[in-house]
Amino acid sequence: MKKLGIIAILAISLISCTQTKIAYIDIEEIMKEYKGTKGAEAAIKVKSEKLKAELDSLVIAWETKAREYQQKAPKMSAKNRAEREQALMQEQQAIGQRQQVVQQQVQTEGQESLKTLSKEINDFVKNYAKEKGYNFVLGTSGDSGTVMYGEEKADITDEILVQLNKSYKAK
Repeated sequence: MKKLGIIAILAISLISCTQTKIAYIDIEEIMKEYKGTKGAEAAIKVKSEKLKAELDSLVIAWETKAREYQQKAPKMSAKNRAEREQALMQEQQAIGQRQQVVQQQVQTEGQESLKTLSKEINDFVKNYAKEKGYNFVLGTSGDSGTVMYGEEKADITDEILVQLNKSYKAK
């Protein structure tokens, strides 16, 4: 019976020695410094500038037509003025609608890109945690987040960022 008690105490002490391994990362820092984020931002910026240039050319062409109309309007008949004004207003509305479509398109692509990056980072962290034996990896963001306190040694943000950026190069 004494041996059974010693074995039970030994088993309990072995079980209590297994620790839950927990770490945390600063998600804001990861998103800011990850090369994938910077690449996505650059791609969206290029596309946004291209679409802005397209819209600018439409606006310039419309402004040119409007100036020409203003110069010729005094010499035009009332019917011709009304037709030209109507055409200019319709064109201006079409440009405004195009601007809205472009803004929505850029916003949607930005959201999709953010969603893709988040999934990529989450998948990476999941694999990293399994590889390093972490039971939990918590995420925090700047001053507000889910980790109220964490020891510096539990912060693996820099490790994740280095490995994540290395994996980005491989792509």
